[in-house]
Amino acid sequence: MNIHECQAKELLAKYKVAVPKGIAAMSVEEAVAAVDELPGPLYVVKAQIHAGGRGAGKFTNNPTGKGGVRLCKTKDEVKAAAEAMLNQTLVTKQTGPEGKQVQRLYVTDGVDIKKEYYCSVVLDRATSRVTFMVSTEGGMDIEEVAEKHPEKIIHASIDPASGISGFHARKLAFGLGLEGDANKSAIKFFTSLYKAFVELDASIVEINPLIVTDKNEVVALDAKMNFDDNALFRHPEITAMRDESEEDENERVAKDWELSYVRMDGNIGCMVNGAGLAMATMDIIKHYGMEPANFLDVGGGATTERVTAAFKIILSDAKVKGVLVNIFGGIMKCDIIANGIIAAAREVSLSVPLVVRLEGTNVQLGKDILNNSGLPIIAADNLDDAARKIVDATKKALAA
Repeated sequence: MNIHECQAKELLAKYKVAVPKGIAAMSVEEAVAAVDELPGPLYVVKAQIHAGGRGAGKFTNNPTGKGGVRLCKTKDEVKAAAEAMLNQTLVTKQTGPEGKQVQRLYVTDGVDIKKEYYCSVVLDRATSRVTFMVSTEGGMDIEEVAEKHPEKIIHASIDPASGISGFHARKLAFGLGLEGDANKSAIKFFTSLYKAFVELDASIVEINPLIVTDKNEVVALDAKMNFDDNALFRHPEITAMRDESEEDENERVAKDWELSYVRMDGNIGCMVNGAGLAMATMDIIKHYGMEPANFLDVGGGATTERVTAAFKIILSDAKVKGVLVNIFGGIMKCDIIANGIIAAAREVSLSVPLVVRLEGTNVQLGKDILNNSGLPIIAADNLDDAARKIVDATKKALAA
């Protein structure tokens, strides 16, 4: 689950992670009123969307104008910035060309920046440890730094059983070349950030840029936080921060049905059980010259209703011109898949080619259900056969 910058900073501040004072605003009036509650004399108005690169982004109604992060010196400038951003579509390198509509703003106190750095905390699944990554190259994409200047990334791997120690924080602070008061501030910052990461069940915290102010204070100028969905039951206050307007509609519906779904850019919809099988299915579609329209894992214990919902999600994507169902029935029984496919296909009036490959528990029963459905379903004997058939059928559908 993602949250907005303003929400992330609200959470971090509770753990005494230093952040600039800021106020969220849902209207121009609220943005202007925020000026009276901030120290000034500089203010920063930030568009709040679930995407990075806001400062360098462009609004579709004014592609040659300023981006989604603007420095203001007066209340009138804050008002003008708010009017220019709210309810407009902001396109960044992370939103794709369709962009995202700005529905809220964050007005923060301006700070004097002495130096910019990068900091993130992630769970390294290879080592089962919490890993800090910091770099002197603040404000840049960490992927670019890792590719061009890997020596500028400092790591600290922390065993969650023992937690963060002073030497971890000192390694990070000295790695950034911080001295004196800035060093002391950084050690406190990293220690508090680790506590927030662990206790909030975060999956990633990214601070870019992390700054040192003119007073040698280490501060999170920006903040991105993601959370482990499986732990949200412990954090109702975080669940309440969910902004459904920022989520893809199909992904939101899939989450409600406990389905793993990610929209992609291709034309062949995929419904599979098991993440590994789903990846293999997408790979073989690409191997035969087309692109998958989605990743969709119905899981091992799906019901007919969940399968029906999954199928409807796939078909609701206008780009989908063919569907491949690839099920290996273990816990998931093939007859349940078959009944779900038929129910959904009849409800949405199936109009695209559908190839189904079933193997495993109750496979013959599932095949009989599909064969007797009266629907134009193309049967496949194996994954290679299924991929060839759906690619051929989809190409014909696109050419028609």
